[in-house]
Order: sequence, then C-alpha cells, then structure tokens
Amino acid sequence: MAREKWIIDLSLLEGFTDGWGMAYNGKMILITNDDGIQSEGIVKLYEELKQHYKVVVVAPDRERSAISRALTLYRPLRVEKVGDDKFSVDGTPTDCVNLAVNSLFKNQIKMVVSGINKGANMAEDITYSGTVSAAMEGLLLGVPSIAISLAARENFLFETPAKFANKLVKTILKKGLPYDTLLNVNVPNVAYSELKGIKITRMGKKRYSDTIIEKKDPRGKKYYWLGGEEMGYEKLGDSDMEAVFDGYVSITPIHLDLTNYSAMESLKNSLDLTID
Repeated sequence: MAREKWIIDLSLLEGFTDGWGMAYNGKMILITNDDGIQSEGIVKLYEELKQHYKVVVVAPDRERSAISRALTLYRPLRVEKVGDDKFSVDGTPTDCVNLAVNSLFKNQIKMVVSGINKGANMAEDITYSGTVSAAMEGLLLGVPSIAISLAARENFLFETPAKFANKLVKTILKKGLPYDTLLNVNVPNVAYSELKGIKITRMGKKRYSDTIIEKKDPRGKKYYWLGGEEMGYEKLGDSDMEAVFDGYVSITPIHLDLTNYSAMESLKNSLDLTID
C-alpha cells in the first residue's frame, strides 16, 4: 500500500453471498451513524447514495451519541435484519463498523460513510463523537472513511449534507485519500444552493463554562447533569467552526496517530530519563 495515497480497488468477488443469503456485486459502501438506524439523517444518506452505489446500512438500534470509540467486549452483540440491506446492532457505532467489515460483509466494504449526524462535530467535540469514531474504526481497519454532520439543533435540512456526501464519495472513490487519514465533514444547515463553498480546515477550539448542575431526587439523594454551556470559540483563521459559521462546508483531515512529535525532543532534554 502506497503511503502517499490509497489506491481503491473497486472490484468485488463475483456472486458473493453473505450469511444472510444476500448476493452483492459492484461497489459496496457501508453506512452507519450514532443517532440510531431510524434517524432521519441516516435515512436521507441511504436514499441519496443508493441511487449511485450498492450500499449496506449497519447501525446502532438506538441513539449512541457522545459514546466515542466504545467497543462492546463483555457481552454478545445481537444483529437484526430490518430491511433488504439494513441491519441494526445492539451496540456502539464502533461495534457496527467492526462487525460489518470483519464479519457480516468481510472483504466487501470499500468505504465507510458515517452520518448524517444531527448536530455538528467540530473542535473538541470530535473526541466524544460516535459518528467520527465510526469513521476512525473504518480507518483503523484499512477502509477509506468519512464522517458527515449537519450543523443544526432543529429544523434539519438533511438533503444538503446528503447531496454533498454523494459528491464527496464520488471523488474519493476516484482519487482515494491520503494515507492514514479520514475526513470529518460538517455542513451548514442551509439549502445546497446556498452553500458558499468548501474549505479544508483544522480542528477548532471551543470555550465552555464549567457548569455542573447539582440537584436532589425525591429521596434527597444528589445527582448531577454534566455539560457546560458553550461560550464561543477561538478565532484561529482556518478552523472548522469558522468555516461552517461563515456558510462553508468544512472538511477536516484527521489521523489516528496522537503523538505530539514536536514535544518529543524537548521532553528528552527536560525529563530525567535515567533509571536510578
């Protein structure tokens, strides 16, 4: 595999039949999410991509937002066929991708598209996101992957990110992606014709209050609500948040190597690395 770019082989095994008695030929794209298989976002994405590609949906049976890269290890997973090419899993988004790539459709998944998420996944929220984590699992398993989210909290215009996802998938299948890279895509909540353009961005930085709400239940026991109020974001000039709030689609390349290479040399000089 070339390090500069993945060369995506679109050929599949002729007449392949999986354990569900389903035969697949041609391109196959895995769609998943963290909002659950019934979410309008995944439905719109499926409807758009199935017009152009062979797609299969493997998604959680319920909402699994903000679950990050959780993997189910201490109980069995149940898979239910809920349509001709749709499967629900009583697990996490990461579980869904792992099952699809390594078992349900082994050697058949050529791309992972995670979304469309109800709400943005930008700045530090990327680290919590089940949507982005599903794409991370795809990347970890060697499959070109993208996560796509709609920057809205109500009145969701899912047609816009669905149409953009189709455009992006077409380009990636033709040209590939940089090595060890997934794309985190955030789309403004406007009509497709109103998008101002597309920007390649960096991960932004939000500012939150440190509010934790403490209350008591009817029996007098304390409980807490986590989730500080969003107080704004830093102006970095080329961040995902700035692009989306200015009306542009944000595409942020992400990789899984978390090493801070610039800090390695300084740590060698500042830390005592001898064993006494």
